[in-house]
Amino acid sequence: MDSKRLKSFLNSVKSGRLSIEDALKKLRDLPYEDIHFAKVDHHRHLRQGIPEVLLAEGKQPEEVLAIARAIHKKSRRLFITRASKEIFDRLKIKGARYHAASRIISAGGARAKKGNVLVVSAGTSDIPVADEAVQTASFLGSRVSIVNDVGVAGIHRLMDQRKALDEARVVVVVAGMEGALPSVVGGLTDRPIVAVPTSVGYGTSLGGLTALFAMLNSCVPGIAVMNIDNGFGAGCLAHRINTL
Repeated sequence: MDSKRLKSFLNSVKSGRLSIEDALKKLRDLPYEDIHFAKVDHHRHLRQGIPEVLLAEGKQPEEVLAIARAIHKKSRRLFITRASKEIFDRLKIKGARYHAASRIISAGGARAKKGNVLVVSAGTSDIPVADEAVQTASFLGSRVSIVNDVGVAGIHRLMDQRKALDEARVVVVVAGMEGALPSVVGGLTDRPIVAVPTSVGYGTSLGGLTALFAMLNSCVPGIAVMNIDNGFGAGCLAHRINTL
């Protein structure tokens, strides 16, 4: 339940359209609903501004489905990360969408979009993580644009995107291999930068550690660095900055 829905709920009680008894029934599962193997946090949007998001990875399909249906039943919205197409097909929630690149399931996201988040990916192999950032920020209510395949091996491709960089309020930069792109972007713009290392790369990329260390050691001051492959975290931070 977000603040808008809660205000509507309280006004219904105040006006008499909703009885005290019915109100108590609706509030029964706040701040969370215990479904035995999980405690679904329906109150999170009120506390943090971001609703509970369901990570499907590592969970049994039946657990994901039960949690997802509990979330959607109360809020009429849903956001699941690292989900399979099988889970989406079994979910059967009206209006839900499956974003194949990032393996995200979404339903009932914010309709009004604000500001301008720009997501930049170094290579085509980085698109799954970049799309996770795109879908996250967009679901939360940010206007998002994306520029793909502008890595440092062909730096002229990035130079053609100066207008997009200048128009952004915050830039998410996603890169694997040596992870140099956030430093390059940071040298071209005064916008806040959220850097995301990916696990893309050959042997000594060490599953993304090389890119992570490069971003943490950037000589460009003030770059925020996410965990490896954490496009979701980048999307959340970018949205918060974008809507300040």
